[in-house]
Amino acid sequence: MPRSRIDELQAFLAVAREQSFTRAALRLGVTPSALSHTVRGLEERLGLRLLARTTRNVACTEAGERLLRSVGPHFDMIEAEVAALSELRDRPAGQLRISCGDSVVDAVFRPMLKPFLAAYPDISVELAIENGFTNIVERRFDAGVRLGEALSKDMIAVRIGPDWRFTVVATPDYFERRAAPETPHDLTNHR
Repeated sequence: MPRSRIDELQAFLAVAREQSFTRAALRLGVTPSALSHTVRGLEERLGLRLLARTTRNVACTEAGERLLRSVGPHFDMIEAEVAALSELRDRPAGQLRISCGDSVVDAVFRPMLKPFLAAYPDISVELAIENGFTNIVERRFDAGVRLGEALSKDMIAVRIGPDWRFTVVATPDYFERRAAPETPHDLTNHR
């Protein structure tokens, strides 16, 4: 439905509920004459009078009453749902889906999960342990946690834990048969 028709219906509903162009105009933030023009446009488009007007009173005609009863609740539901959505801004709720490697669960999430869930009881957390690369947008994850891996150009990286130090451990016998790795890339040549 074009925006102008929605505006016409909202204008009509405001006047019908307030039973006054002046009060309805104040509520909508427009002038009474602009509001009257909008309602008149709706009436002309429909070919019906929706409001009976005098200099002091405004009342719905039979067609206006019918429109008010049939359309009004839908607009009320839309307004109520938009208001309910704004509550999400003040109190986080819902499911948080995170893709991460198994080492991240113990090192990062396990220590912070209990205090986080206590602070945000309306949030449930799903950790999907996947050690390979995952397209988090395609798989509908809210975030992906990896250890210093390269990211796509459009992704944003945020540090959530301390730097890690890795250590290569092997028996002396193993290093007698193979050269000790000098860089992380050298590990690809080892078992």
